[in-house]
Amino acid sequence: MPSNRKIYWAFFILLVLSVVVRGCIAGLIELGNDEVYYWTYARFPALSHFDHPPMVGLVIQLFTLNLTFDGEFFVRLAAVVLGTLSTGLMFLIGRLIKGPLTGLYAALLFTASFYGFILSGTFILPDTPQVFFWLLTLYLLLRSLPDRSPGPKSRRLLLLAGATAGMALLSKYHSVFLLTGVFFYMLFYNRRWFRVKEAYGAMLLFILCCIPVFLWNLENDFISFTFHENRVGITSSGLQPQYFLTEIAGEFFYNNPVNVLIILAAFSALLRRREFIQTDYKRIILWISIPLVLVFMSFSLFRSTLPHWTGPGYLGFILIAAAYLTEPGSPGTRMRLVPWPVAISLVFLMFVAVVGVGQIRYGWVPLSRWKVHDISHDMTGWKQLGDKFAPLAKRDEASGRMKQGSPILTFRWFPAANFDYYAGRQINKPVYALGTLERIHKYHWINHLRGNLKQGTDAYYIALSDDFEDPAALYGTLFDTIRAADTIYITRKKDTVRTALVYRLINLKKEMTFPTGIPAN
Repeated sequence: MPSNRKIYWAFFILLVLSVVVRGCIAGLIELGNDEVYYWTYARFPALSHFDHPPMVGLVIQLFTLNLTFDGEFFVRLAAVVLGTLSTGLMFLIGRLIKGPLTGLYAALLFTASFYGFILSGTFILPDTPQVFFWLLTLYLLLRSLPDRSPGPKSRRLLLLAGATAGMALLSKYHSVFLLTGVFFYMLFYNRRWFRVKEAYGAMLLFILCCIPVFLWNLENDFISFTFHENRVGITSSGLQPQYFLTEIAGEFFYNNPVNVLIILAAFSALLRRREFIQTDYKRIILWISIPLVLVFMSFSLFRSTLPHWTGPGYLGFILIAAAYLTEPGSPGTRMRLVPWPVAISLVFLMFVAVVGVGQIRYGWVPLSRWKVHDISHDMTGWKQLGDKFAPLAKRDEASGRMKQGSPILTFRWFPAANFDYYAGRQINKPVYALGTLERIHKYHWINHLRGNLKQGTDAYYIALSDDFEDPAALYGTLFDTIRAADTIYITRKKDTVRTALVYRLINLKKEMTFPTGIPAN
């Protein structure tokens, strides 16, 4: 058994290394489609937003000093900081449930998780604050709920957990599973909490945190809930096994296949009634984690889902796995600081991370030449596009070919947010997305905030070779003339990643207004 001193030193080194690696990745690669979209949450703050509650925008505002510093690194700084704090919370929870070595293993397994380290801990997504507040709430619950005669300290901790659970819900809606897990634990195992006023105070704090989201949705016909209901509702097409298999494969990858195998071994031991974790801790973790995972897996039987939706549930599974690895006789441990299953998991994560960053920046693997779709293109070339578009637009406006302040028009929330961040931001040129609410999302409200387009306005349209929409079909009836202006080539090393066809849209025929209300179906 390693000494506590060695364990704490190992944990400190893990934190330092994880901050350095997160920071390097955050500054080395361009923002993804989702990340630039959430940047618009910070640029146009609101009580809530079409797709998600407001927390991701708030933390971007906080860590960029209200976008005073808005380069890629600073936009992702919240993820680097909160991801590191989440690693610390995994250690604290593991230490609480079994001891410092379990805490270290939990922090290591969390670091080895693509969901924990990359998706929520390096990229800036709603999962970033959700994971932090989810883990903080879980820590408070584990320190309070097992108390059979709730004392003052346990009561205060449960009250605080109500507030942190509310912060988690202000990050993503499915944080409500924290609340349902607490309810069922109290109902089945410790009903004395129903006689404690702090339990109802915690519920009140949770509800108070939800008020901004409720008020925004009240003003907007509860469009967020309608949107998410349509994403997960059962369709008339019946069972779709291919979606279920995709969900399972995604969960394996996002949580690291090695981690998942360790988790499965831990659950197998639980089914064999091996007692390697205190019963109340196990019950709380499982009642919070399992329903979340099962619900989204059941949705995937009928329609396409995203594997990271189950990510918070796997955090609890990681804690169970860490407790299992510190049990004498578990495979491969021998009570090392880094047991070999965890070492393999970490090596796999680092290999994929290095290859991924290299592919995004340098195109190490020539997938395009092999006619294979290269998903790294989504995070490649946007800055280059903005740098090449800016002088073109300035020349056009200086020569009178286009009117001063001509906006950029597009047809969907991406590439609208990509154009906004990488092209429009540097030359103070507004971007409008014209289309249905289902396609433009928050840009329905951004359009209104940016103001109506007056009759006679000129505009640019940028058509991407890998996401082409014909401007004549989109806007031919709105403008007098549509002319091709130039072609921008986006390259990576010797390969052309995409081409951007720039069109001039001349003389808007009549004023275009952007109401705030939700359009009728």
